[in-house]
Amino acid sequence: MPKKENPLRQLPVNMDDCGKIRIRLKDILEQRNISLNQLSFRAEMQRTQLRNYRDNKIQRLDIDILRRLCYVLECNLTDLIEYIPPEEQED
Repeated sequence: MPKKENPLRQLPVNMDDCGKIRIRLKDILEQRNISLNQLSFRAEMQRTQLRNYRDNKIQRLDIDILRRLCYVLECNLTDLIEYIPPEEQED
């Protein structure tokens, strides 16, 4: 009996080769002409924390923050977060 092929691929040694998660908060704020101060007030969050999300400088996503942002911005999670496969990454 032949061995079944595993449908999952192996993670690369370098995690940077797994693709990238991009938070599109900056794009949304620009499209809607919303300032970081306005968002900070409405979402009841620190500007520093929002700035880190806007600038893609976070390491771990917080579900509560994502929920607040989606609610206040009236958007879907897929509007806010994007997965960029490794073959589509810009260097």
